[in-house]
Amino acid sequence: MKIFIKNMVCGRCIAAVSTIFEEFNIKITQIALGEVETEAEISKTDIQLIENRLKETGFERIKDATHQLVDKIKNLIIIKIGKLDIDENFLLSKFLSSELHKDYSSLSKTFSQNENITVEQFFILQKIEKVKELLLYNEFTLTEIAGKLGYKSVQHLSSQFRNSTGFTPTEFKKLKVHNRKSLDKV
Repeated sequence: MKIFIKNMVCGRCIAAVSTIFEEFNIKITQIALGEVETEAEISKTDIQLIENRLKETGFERIKDATHQLVDKIKNLIIIKIGKLDIDENFLLSKFLSSELHKDYSSLSKTFSQNENITVEQFFILQKIEKVKELLLYNEFTLTEIAGKLGYKSVQHLSSQFRNSTGFTPTEFKKLKVHNRKSLDKV
């Protein structure tokens, strides 16, 4: 049985969801961001108990295909950005179409209708959150960050960062309170 779960955005989420299924003695055959496959069918009672436990932990079962698709789009974007291997010729439309085997215009329309934001805006917001994270870690220069996230220049990154946060990357680093959002809240 395959169950789709909203707000799984990292390895810790996979561990947390796995623990929930273990609590109910349900064997998982496969688990990935947003998806859990179990060895056997799960009773309606257990499904309800799992759904309640998921909600307590900040997750939610996705029941319809449209929301499953939107969640897959989000997870693909989060994973891609997390890998820090976006080159400046990266095309989000080509990437999503290729990964999901669907026409980008339909993916984009479905996403926008359900999230009240375009998939491109979501992609930019996710990149900005990753920039914030990398700035705070102080591992990479702004030039390196720009290169790893597919920006054509540091100026492009800085402009997008300022439009999104109201601060330049340098101003952000100097702030005492860093307003970062968890990836599932973007």
